[in-house]
Amino acid sequence: MSIHFIHLATMRGVKMLFWLLWRVWFYIMIALPILVMLPLLLLSIVSERGYPYFFALARIWGKFILFSMGFYYKVETIQGLHPNKSYMIVANHTSMTDIMLMLAVVDRPFVFVGKKELASIPLFGFFYKRTCILVDRNNAQSRRAVYESAQNRLNRGLSVCIFPEGGVPYDESIVLDTFKDGAFRLAIEHQIPIVPISFGDNKKRLSYTFFSGSPGLMRVKIHEHVETKGKTLEDRKEIKAQVFQTIYQQLVDFDK
Repeated sequence: MSIHFIHLATMRGVKMLFWLLWRVWFYIMIALPILVMLPLLLLSIVSERGYPYFFALARIWGKFILFSMGFYYKVETIQGLHPNKSYMIVANHTSMTDIMLMLAVVDRPFVFVGKKELASIPLFGFFYKRTCILVDRNNAQSRRAVYESAQNRLNRGLSVCIFPEGGVPYDESIVLDTFKDGAFRLAIEHQIPIVPISFGDNKKRLSYTFFSGSPGLMRVKIHEHVETKGKTLEDRKEIKAQVFQTIYQQLVDFDK
């Protein structure tokens, strides 16, 4: 019995060490390509016209991190994105890898709307706050400013990406948390299609629980677009419920 206990404790210790080193490796991989591409990244943010070049570099950064962590992705696309249209891209939010995977699978330049706290991350935060739309969800004025910033990006022909849960659910047993209104309000006001995307495996690959995760497959499904032309803000709840159900059902199907 004691030998069996020692064996289990040893195996647990090996796993804990792997997870520790693996997480440290993740943060190193976040910083390394930024340092390598630093001159190009700085040039790409000098003016707003350089954003497509920054986006191309960001996609390289995202793919590099995924592959260096042993992740590989498989994408099922029901309806692709037209190169000359703007979209509201929404997906479930379960992992720090959601940003990287979104960059890897969507080749149409878009801008993230994200929480301002990420701007405090060394090096990453420098570019994050200069290229993304930051929001303080506890500040009504900040939330209103998002609409003006999004308008500016859409007028330049870009798309916008929002994780409508408003953050990663604290309880990891939650399949999909309640959606906030912002993404759907913006899409209706600008009459742009909504693109629902389901990330099936990010939570088990690299969740916010430190001692967890493993290399492996990340499944992605890009669903049929939800049109907002002719819709008004009165239709917001119905559209939000439709998108929620689309992503939720796919997550349930992934688990099967």
